[in-house]
Amino acid sequence: MTESAIPGPAALALLTAVSAAAGAVNSVAGGGTILTFPVLVAILPDGPGRAVAANATSTLGIWPGSLAAAWAYRGERARLPAWARWLVVPSVIGAAVGVALVLWLPPRWFAAAVPWLILLAAVLFAAQPRLARLVPPQAHDGAPPASSGRVAAACLAQLAVAVYGGYFGAGIGILMLAVLGLLGLGDIHRLNGVKNVLATAVNGAAAALFAAGSLGGRHDVSWPCVAVMAAGSIAGGLAGSAVARRLPAAAVRRAVAVIGFALAAYYLWRHSLG
Repeated sequence: MTESAIPGPAALALLTAVSAAAGAVNSVAGGGTILTFPVLVAILPDGPGRAVAANATSTLGIWPGSLAAAWAYRGERARLPAWARWLVVPSVIGAAVGVALVLWLPPRWFAAAVPWLILLAAVLFAAQPRLARLVPPQAHDGAPPASSGRVAAACLAQLAVAVYGGYFGAGIGILMLAVLGLLGLGDIHRLNGVKNVLATAVNGAAAALFAAGSLGGRHDVSWPCVAVMAAGSIAGGLAGSAVARRLPAAAVRRAVAVIGFALAAYYLWRHSLG
């Protein structure tokens, strides 16, 4: 972006506040991109590459908030099964594939699938307590047995979520919580602890690739916007994590489900408008 393309103080202040809200939402459930992306589209200079620039800027600006939330939830990740660490690998690989899709595939292909993906995730998450009864008995401390089939299924599911996360990412937290809940990794607080680490991996890999693309001249990134978004998302991520971790698990689960259905309804409405 050129100097003339730098948004004014009022726009940057609005973006900081929206980024704080996005960081808080992402720390609990996900969907912060739904807040930051439209604002960036509105304040960045018009042109054929504005949507890609907004997507790249949003990813770079929100990532620090994911990192802050992952740090805040570090205590909830104690005594997780060792195989859960392997989910970081498909997270990074999938994010790289998703960024490639941003640059090479028509946006309408994924745009049509977004609301249905989020709706499916919200339904799965809401039904998770009942579906969890189908999961084999857990071996220790809430951790399921580390069978090869379970690990493979988890990695494939996380790879698919990460591809979508690298491409656009609104609602990836809901998708990951649905998958992790079916794996029997614990209550919503523990699930959020794992989800925030995986979101950091997905967003971090995508952010690195978008930054490299910007430096290589493939697309624009508004670095002033990234700077204010990083500050806002960190504050929101820490605040959202602190509040959520003090609430009853059942209340947080209900809030996550509501956010998921609201995201799905918004995208279905937007898609119906063409």
